[in-house]
Amino acid sequence: MKRRNNILTLLSESIYAFVNKALRSEVGKKLKKMIEESTVYKKVKREIKRYREKRLKEKVLSNPLPHHVAIIMDGNRRYAKNLGLSEEEAYMRGKEKLEEVLEWCLDLGIKILTVYAFSTENLKRSKKELNILFKLFKQAIEDAYHDERIHKNGVRVNVIGKLELLPQDIRDAAGKLMEKTRNYGNYVLNVALAYGGRQEIVDAIREIAKKVREGKINPEDVDEKTVSSHLYTKDVPDPDLILRTSGEERISNFLLWQLAYSELYFADVYWPAFKKEDFLRAILTYQQRKRRFGR
Repeated sequence: MKRRNNILTLLSESIYAFVNKALRSEVGKKLKKMIEESTVYKKVKREIKRYREKRLKEKVLSNPLPHHVAIIMDGNRRYAKNLGLSEEEAYMRGKEKLEEVLEWCLDLGIKILTVYAFSTENLKRSKKELNILFKLFKQAIEDAYHDERIHKNGVRVNVIGKLELLPQDIRDAAGKLMEKTRNYGNYVLNVALAYGGRQEIVDAIREIAKKVREGKINPEDVDEKTVSSHLYTKDVPDPDLILRTSGEERISNFLLWQLAYSELYFADVYWPAFKKEDFLRAILTYQQRKRRFGR
């Protein structure tokens, strides 16, 4: 029996090596390309993807969901470079990906989504790139203003950060969107623009110091709750899960106060290529961790 198993192992390894070698040949490459471009192959691939997403979604929905998910949307420029696209095209696909992710959250019932779209450090980028980004931000905000999904599902949209650093037309569009959705209470979408975690804490300290000086707050009463109530995200609980795309494993000045007990997940995929399966796997990983909150 042992000899038979060894023979079968050697045979399977030989077959695998032969197939692998054949596929690397010019004929093999052409055959592989023909198969991958065939209608049948694409249909089977779609069905397999749909089945895997369905199974993952069933697993995710059988466990408690994170109430608040925050995402560092990273990797647009590297995605463009890898595919030979312009940065504008990559950023446009990134905008479309955010719309998809919001759909996934609505579908699963995740109530709060916070996304890191543009940091204060990003203002140091080239004028050409900033013009592309500013144009896209304005378009994204205006699209959200008219998006029936936002109003049908009652999504309150907050644009958070040092908005005074952004062009006036973006600030005006953001103000209109926030005013239109401010009474919605089913879901929350926070979009961090010209945002910096340290600056957010500094702004909170300044506001608290001002109130202490005015006699509205006693210094001895200042605690963690006081600080939290003066942050840009004061109206929502801290994130349960912080997810970053692109394979980078750092926080990059995002929600520094709020992430104290958040679970962190790093996806090795660029933001525009982020799939629903990737999102579900991140949530499933979160669900499999035991959150102790220091206890």
